[in-house]
Amino acid sequence: MIVDIFIPCFIDQLYPETGFNMVKILEKLGVEVNYNKNQTCCGQMAFNSGFWDEAKAVGEKFIKDFPHNRPVVGPSASCVGFVRNYYDEMFYNSALHNEYHQLKRNIFEFTDFLVNVLKVEDVGATFEHNVTYHDSCAGLREYGLTDQPRKLLNHVRGLTLLEMKDTHTCCGFGGTFAVKHEAISTAMSEQKIENALATGAEYIVSTDSSCLMNQQAYIDQHKLPLKTMHIIDVLAQGW
Repeated sequence: MIVDIFIPCFIDQLYPETGFNMVKILEKLGVEVNYNKNQTCCGQMAFNSGFWDEAKAVGEKFIKDFPHNRPVVGPSASCVGFVRNYYDEMFYNSALHNEYHQLKRNIFEFTDFLVNVLKVEDVGATFEHNVTYHDSCAGLREYGLTDQPRKLLNHVRGLTLLEMKDTHTCCGFGGTFAVKHEAISTAMSEQKIENALATGAEYIVSTDSSCLMNQQAYIDQHKLPLKTMHIIDVLAQGW
């Protein structure tokens, strides 16, 4: 199988190792990886901030960057969920209508691709720590992730998965929400971190680096005994 990989802005600029680990895992599973180095943003941040014309211009480029009728795999449920759900509105009855629908059929969040397309739940990882899983709002409500990440984590050797209270509650990031409504966002982060700490976990794991960045900022500010880690980085451990 040949796949194209989509590297979102957050991964490209702040967490490049997660992108490299995604490639490492896919290649271990026998998947040939193609990376279009000209790709950029999917347009989500502009769209969520009300700049729809600018988001559409970015979206047009995004569609053209993935012209092949083959899987496109990305390490962000938020970004992939945005492409699946909101490009419909931007490109309905447009010149790119058919191209978008081809992309919509083919684009997958990484854990969903492993579990439901490759039918893989054990990648051979070892991570001897207690972790708790954070369901990102976009992953759960927009992309529709359910138990795919947990299936993968439950097959990691040495890992103990501890469910936190109110795991489906937002962490307070919400893109520009954290900037526009800082006090509310901070209170939501505090609640999320307190619930994670109560489990006794050493790590918060998620499919979205943006959520993890937000939570790690709160952890660092308050010097708490907790770390965040993208699920891809967990799955790349121990082999």
